[in-house]
Amino acid sequence: MKPRKGSHSVFSVRLHFVFVTHYRRKVITALMLERLREMIWQVSRKMDCELLEFSGEMDHVHILLDFHPKNSISTVAGCLKSSTARVMKKDFPEQVTKFYKDKVSFWSKSYYVTSSGGAPIEKLKEYIKNQDAPKS
Repeated sequence: MKPRKGSHSVFSVRLHFVFVTHYRRKVITALMLERLREMIWQVSRKMDCELLEFSGEMDHVHILLDFHPKNSISTVAGCLKSSTARVMKKDFPEQVTKFYKDKVSFWSKSYYVTSSGGAPIEKLKEYIKNQDAPKS
């Protein structure tokens, strides 16, 4: 995938997020997973991020984003989690209330994120070390 351009930057930032349901309850159905995909795509677009891949299981989801550096990672994670939690409670009330009472969050408070793609760290270190630095 090609790097993207901002007004003063060229960037290629790929982030892999994992969101886990509260108490790791197996609440997510196939229909819910598809709705989560739609919501994550919509919210990502609003934040100038691009959804590259999405899937999950009954108790967690994986999200691969082409991230825009004007955002903070925690802001993107927070927006994705809060908007999807609201929609899950609204669109699937019977399924959600089977596992969670009114005040319990859909998602766990924590999340996992890692950068992905690009050259391996050792190659980057070697490239940086081998720059033709000025001698005087």
